[in-house]
Amino acid sequence: MVHFEPDWPRRKLTGHLLWFLAWAFVTTVGLCLTPSANGHGTHTQLGLPPCPSVIVFQRPCPGCGLTTSFTSLLHGDFSRAFAAHAVGPILYAAFTLSAWACLYGFLRGRRFNTDSRAFSFALGTLVTVLVAFGLIRFFSVANLSVFSPPMTQHHGRGNRS
Repeated sequence: MVHFEPDWPRRKLTGHLLWFLAWAFVTTVGLCLTPSANGHGTHTQLGLPPCPSVIVFQRPCPGCGLTTSFTSLLHGDFSRAFAAHAVGPILYAAFTLSAWACLYGFLRGRRFNTDSRAFSFALGTLVTVLVAFGLIRFFSVANLSVFSPPMTQHHGRGNRS
């Protein structure tokens, strides 16, 4: 599926190091944030605006809840991570594995090669699942607002107390 090609100069492996540093940045930020109890909106702690899909359509976009999912996962709250975004923990695991593989390749002077049918299929499947999940959630979660209760408890029928 993936392998390392030996004897690559480090200057040609700069992308490997940048990928690992991107992962380190995302992980550090995730550890510094507090997961939103709403299941989405954690990114607003960084000064970013709420999701336009939530504001305009009152429905989550395919990426809604990813920051909350990553942050919950990093804080050890696995159930909240999956509740915020069912694909989030899988994406973060793939990101983590690839980042560490890139760091290993950079340090050893080996190119982390992902040019295979199996890897392309796995990546395509992951993207398809992310988009499909996002579309299903977009059409099934109604009346979501910036200040709404968690998405897993709000399905357009009103809240049960």
